[in-house]
Amino acid sequence: MYLDDLTQLFGVSGFEKPVREYIHSFCKTVADDVFMDQIGNLIVLKKGRDHPNKKRIMISAHMDEIGFAAIDVTDKGFVKVRYMGGISNRVSLYQKIQFRKGVIGIILPDGKEKDDKDFSALYVDIGATSKQEALSYVDIGEPASYIGPFTPLTGRLIASKAMDDRIGCYILMRVLSEMETIPMHDVFFVFSVQEELGLRGAKVAVHSCKPDIGVAVDITGSFDTPGAANGFTKLGEGAAIKVMDGSVVCDDALVTFLCSYASSHKISYQKEVLARGGTDAGAIHLFEKGVPSCGISIPTRYGHSPVGIVDMADVGSCIYLIDGMIHSPSFH
Repeated sequence: MYLDDLTQLFGVSGFEKPVREYIHSFCKTVADDVFMDQIGNLIVLKKGRDHPNKKRIMISAHMDEIGFAAIDVTDKGFVKVRYMGGISNRVSLYQKIQFRKGVIGIILPDGKEKDDKDFSALYVDIGATSKQEALSYVDIGEPASYIGPFTPLTGRLIASKAMDDRIGCYILMRVLSEMETIPMHDVFFVFSVQEELGLRGAKVAVHSCKPDIGVAVDITGSFDTPGAANGFTKLGEGAAIKVMDGSVVCDDALVTFLCSYASSHKISYQKEVLARGGTDAGAIHLFEKGVPSCGISIPTRYGHSPVGIVDMADVGSCIYLIDGMIHSPSFH
């Protein structure tokens, strides 16, 4: 299990198969059951002990990454694309992207863009000189992802494309592989699909898991760069325990438990409040009569870009916190 491999796999929303196969090949050796539902979520069960307070815990990290899809080709062979997930023109200009079949192109402006989400004003230059030639390389509807190599920076920092949310998937895989004792609870590790398109995978997976408690493991902003918006979370300050975001107000008892556990076990943590955006917790907490839910997040710079940056010390804090949660007999 290598994070560099995981981040470099192609897995634009709705096309997560390579990521799912990689995770499945690893998890089948460390789980009690592994299955895929009809929308493509990978659900990995680790059974807990028999005791009166036993819960069903769903811990979800999404496999998909933001990307693009070809929607048209001009007469001169330039590919027009739509975005898949939260992508901005400003971040995308002059970036290299790779279509699923391997063709590489560069995103360029036509000078007529009206706003940061106006993708009609962008085109992709793959080097073709005609519509017929371009269509021999790229299919209509074919997805594409940013090209962003896995890059160690100074200290504990790493950068890569698809950090959102392959870093969350990596954390769940680490928890599974390093578990030394049977958890107190039945834990459903969910590797979800199409989160970037509206939490779609989690909305389906929750029906298979039927959890008593939900946890989303995803990135959050790191508000420590010049000109950053208002926010509390920062790289190197530990796991971010979510209080609320645009999709959920987290269960107060769970937030209190996580903060108390982190403090008593000397796990670095910080509280997270996002003004907008959401995670799989936003879907899980609305299941049936409601599911107490929370989030454990990884502070990340430049999240929806080819160069998402995380601090591996924060990743370690998230692993310890999740492991502690699933081995705790009570959450009050």
